[in-house]
Amino acid sequence: MTQEVLQIAGVDIAPGRSLRLAIPVAKLYTDTQVSIPIQVIRAKKPGPVVFVSAAVHGDELNGIEIIRRLINSKRLSLKAGTLILVPMVNVYGVLNQSRYMPDRRDLNRCFPGSEKGSLAARVASIFIEEVVRHCDYGIDLHTAAIHRANLPQIRANLKDAQTREMAEAFGVSVMMNSDLRDGSLRQAAVESDTRILLYEAGQALRFDEVSIRAGVKGVLNVLSHLNMLKRRMTRKKVTPFMANNSAWVRANASGIVTLLKELGDQVSKGEPLAIIGNSFGDTLGTINAHRSGVIVGMQKIPLVQEGDAMFHIAYFSEDEEVIAEQIEAMHDELIQAETEVIGAMP
Repeated sequence: MTQEVLQIAGVDIAPGRSLRLAIPVAKLYTDTQVSIPIQVIRAKKPGPVVFVSAAVHGDELNGIEIIRRLINSKRLSLKAGTLILVPMVNVYGVLNQSRYMPDRRDLNRCFPGSEKGSLAARVASIFIEEVVRHCDYGIDLHTAAIHRANLPQIRANLKDAQTREMAEAFGVSVMMNSDLRDGSLRQAAVESDTRILLYEAGQALRFDEVSIRAGVKGVLNVLSHLNMLKRRMTRKKVTPFMANNSAWVRANASGIVTLLKELGDQVSKGEPLAIIGNSFGDTLGTINAHRSGVIVGMQKIPLVQEGDAMFHIAYFSEDEEVIAEQIEAMHDELIQAETEVIGAMP
């Protein structure tokens, strides 16, 4: 719950204030100071403390745009609680347009970190101490890795009732019950008694409008669910479907790919997903679905090696055709949504 005075980076922030801060981290080789940018918005009335973070992987840019639009959204007016917005956690990665830290470590495998460890460990420790430890809830914004794309989806510990309620409130069609990974921000947050959602959508180094709009709307939906907004979000009810499990379908040959399916498509067992050929146009292999399901992630580069992960297919108890139809309907709704709701930049 909201503290009387919140202190971040040595700065006291009283209820009712909104403040932009810069948390210093290690300098560049050039002696240039590097800082993690933060915006803190506090209502006068006590309530939950929530963080929204982006660019833990420095090449995952959709989350930065989601937070930019949130800050400029007329809907973001708090009646209770505190919101901590962190558009760039891995500032070094953003500067280099890289997933990784300068020491080649994945920041999302270095939490909770150590103030005396590697550069990645030190950044992780600073973020936990300055942000996460204050928070009751968190939303961590991600995209797929380079040359891949993800359907908008929530990954979380759906066995926890409150976390599941948040995931359902977010309002995207697909939820995945996801185990905690060692060293991840999600694991460190849970160990700090912070309930957290991981939003996955879009591609690295690209803005995807639908993914961004779904993210803006989803964060506002969660804040509304937590009774933090002055204006409650009125939204068309989306019934998220929870995937029982998922698996990657891999390339059975090396070559050039012709995709037959796209994100959100419903596929049946044995159905062709892609054709692999050589540079002369000869067919070398066909990638088929192993089970019926919905494509929630896929490789986007047309050059593949045998064994490459090509299609991420989620499996559900419900009718996959119904799920695919809802995904398409949500896509159309977001494209047609009013600017006020999704916070599109001018």
